[in-house]
Amino acid sequence: MRATVLVRPKHGILDPQGEAVESSLRQLGFAVAEARVGRLVDVEIDGDDPATVRRQLERMCEQLLANPLIESYEIELAAG
Repeated sequence: MRATVLVRPKHGILDPQGEAVESSLRQLGFAVAEARVGRLVDVEIDGDDPATVRRQLERMCEQLLANPLIESYEIELAAG
């Protein structure tokens, strides 16, 4: 089963990359209210049961893919 995990800084946590992107976009003339920079992790995981796969991915995020103190994450399972 394929999954995508989006990891990004929690709101209220300093995001220097996001601030740099936001500033550059404004300098280019774009009306940007906020920019946050995170990372996208694509995972191919063995398993057919979406609930079981999601629990495994949550454990991966808590143990390695994200720092739960300063980052939030979203898991999206691919259909089919």
